[in-house]
Amino acid sequence: MTADPFLLYGTHAVEAEPVRLSAGPLSADFVNGNLRTIRHAGTEVLRAIAYIVRDRDWGTYEPALADLAIEQKDDHFWVRYSASCEGPDGSRLGFQAAIDGHADGRLSFDVTALPQSDFETNRCGFCILHPIAGLAGSPVKVEHTDGTIVNTKLPLLIDPWQPFKDMRAITHQVRPGVSAECLMEGDIFEMEDQRNWSDASYKTYVRPLALPWPYMLPAGQPMRQTIGLRITGGSKETAKAIGAEPVRIEPGETGAKLPDVGLVIYPEDVEAALGNLPLLKKLGPQQLLLHYDSTRGHGRDALQAYARLAAAYPASTTLECVVACAGDLDAELSGVADMVRRAGLRLDAVAVSPSVDRQSTPPGSAWPACPPLEDVYGAARRAFPDIRLGGGMFSYFTELNRKRVPAGQLDFITHCTCPIVHAADDLSVMQSLEALPFITQSTRAIYGAKPYRIGPSTIAMRQNPYGGATKDNPNGQRIAMANRDPRHAGLFAAAWTIGYAARVAPARLEMLTLSGFTGPFGVLATTGEPAEEGKPRPVFHVLQGLVALAGHSQIAMRVSDDRVAVLAGRSPAGAITVWLANVTSDDVTVDASALAGGAAGPVTIWDGAGARRLAPGAVSGPLAMAAYAVGRIG
Repeated sequence: MTADPFLLYGTHAVEAEPVRLSAGPLSADFVNGNLRTIRHAGTEVLRAIAYIVRDRDWGTYEPALADLAIEQKDDHFWVRYSASCEGPDGSRLGFQAAIDGHADGRLSFDVTALPQSDFETNRCGFCILHPIAGLAGSPVKVEHTDGTIVNTKLPLLIDPWQPFKDMRAITHQVRPGVSAECLMEGDIFEMEDQRNWSDASYKTYVRPLALPWPYMLPAGQPMRQTIGLRITGGSKETAKAIGAEPVRIEPGETGAKLPDVGLVIYPEDVEAALGNLPLLKKLGPQQLLLHYDSTRGHGRDALQAYARLAAAYPASTTLECVVACAGDLDAELSGVADMVRRAGLRLDAVAVSPSVDRQSTPPGSAWPACPPLEDVYGAARRAFPDIRLGGGMFSYFTELNRKRVPAGQLDFITHCTCPIVHAADDLSVMQSLEALPFITQSTRAIYGAKPYRIGPSTIAMRQNPYGGATKDNPNGQRIAMANRDPRHAGLFAAAWTIGYAARVAPARLEMLTLSGFTGPFGVLATTGEPAEEGKPRPVFHVLQGLVALAGHSQIAMRVSDDRVAVLAGRSPAGAITVWLANVTSDDVTVDASALAGGAAGPVTIWDGAGARRLAPGAVSGPLAMAAYAVGRIG
C-alpha cells in the first residue's frame, strides 16, 4: 500500500487493521468488536456476525470498546470486551461480549446488553451475513421458532421481501462434504435479501420489521442474545493462504454494446460547469441527466440554467423530474413542459417519478398516498409527447423491486444504487460490487428487454429513503448514509467506478451515470483534497475512459478471482481497450499475458505514486498493482 492513505481515500484516517483469529481450519477477522470474513479451510462461511445498534434514522452507532482481551491458541481463541453507545439525548446502552472459536468448527458470539437509561433504537442485536457468491439459489435448511424444519433455497433473483421469517437456525453447504449451521438464540430473527441495497449478502437480523420501530429499550432490563456456528465435515483440513497467486485475466466472448456515460447535473452545479467547460468537454459524457424537483424550489430559473449548459455542451439531455403529485397531474406536468419550452431547453428524454416514491415502504408499513403510476405516466406523456419517457425509481433498486412500475407505458426503466446504506467500511463498499449482476439480472427478469438505465449511483448517498435525511459528514469520515464521502476524492472511487462498470456491463444498459460534475458527487476537486481545487479527481480519468468505450462491443473477461475488476471493449475498427482495477487494500500481481496478442498499445497504471506508462510488451510479464490502482491496456 502507498505510504500516504490520503491519495487513496481522500482522508488521512485509516481503518484499523483487523485481528486475525484462528483455530485449526477456522478463522475470522475481529474488527471493531465484530467478526468479519469467517472462513473454514480458506472458504468463506459467513461474511459477518455483528452486534448492531441503530438509531431512529437507521444510522449505526459506533460503540466505544473497553476492557478488550484476546487469547489465541492452536485449537482455540477467545475474545472478551465491554462496550457502550450514547444516544443523542444522552441515553446510554452498555453491553458485555464474549467470542469463542474452536478448531473443531464451533464458534459462539454472546452479548448481554443493559440499558442504563431508556434507550431508543430501530434495531439492537445481532446481524448475520451469508455471502452471495456461490450461495445464491443454493439449498438451505431453515429451522423456525416453532420447531418446524423446511428444506428450501436461498433466492437467486432478489427477493423484495423477507425470504425467511421466525428463524431459529439456518444450515448451508460450505463445499462438498462440509456444512455450516447457524443457531440464533435470544430473540426472533428473520432474513432479508440485502442485494436489494447492493450489499453482497443475505442478512439475518433480530426483531421482525413488522414490529413497531423505533422502539424503547427499558432502563435496567438486560437482553441476552447468542449466535452459534457449527461447521461439520472436512475436519482434517487446515486453513489455506488467501490471495497468494497472481490474478489471471483472459479474453472471452464478445457481448453487447457498452452504454453511454451520463453525468448528473443539479441547478447549483451549472455555473461551475459553464466555468469549467473545457474540462467538461475533455471528459466528454454522452448524456447529461438534469435533476429537477419542484418540491425543493426548482423552477424556471433552474431550467434556464440547464438551457445555457445544454447550448454550451450539446450532449443528449434527460430531465430527471420529481413529480410532487400535490394536485392535478396534467396541470403540474404541463406546467413543467411549458417552462422547459419557455427556457429554450432542448430535451431528448424525461424521466418522472412521484416525490413520495423516494421514501421506502418497509415490510409491515402502510404505503403512502400516491396517484396510480399509470396516471402519472399518462400525464407525462401528454405533457412531453415528442420525447422518450422513462420511469422507475429515483431512489434504489429496493424501491423498484417492491413497487414494480407499469413499464408498458415507458420507453426506459431507471433506478440508482448506493453502497453505504448499511455499512461504510472499505471492504463492504467494494464487496457491494458483487451484488450488481444480481440487481441487473433481477431487473431484466421483471422488465425483460426494456431499455434500462442506472444512476446516478455514487459512493455517497444523495437521498435517504430510510430516514429523515442523509447524514452530514463535515469531518470526512466513513459513515453509512452520508451525503458526502471522502473516498470519492481518492483513488478508491476510481477503482470502485471501474468495478461498477465491469459488473453491470453484461446488462445491456443504454446509460450508466456514476458521478456529477462538481460538488461531493463530482469529478472536480474541492479544497482539502488529494487533487488541487478545481483539478480532476482520479474518478475523472476512469470516467473519461468509460466515455471512450461507449458503443464499443464488450469483451467478457475471464478473471481468476475477484481481487481485480476488468472491463474490456472492442471498437468498430477492431481496437481493444482493457481497464482493470485492484479493488482491494493489498498489492496484487496481475497476469495479463493472455492479452499480449490482442490488446496492442501501451499500459498505464494509476496508483498512489501517480501515473506509470509502461511499454506495450509489459502485458507479457506480471503487472504490479498497488492498493486500489487502476490500469489501462491499449
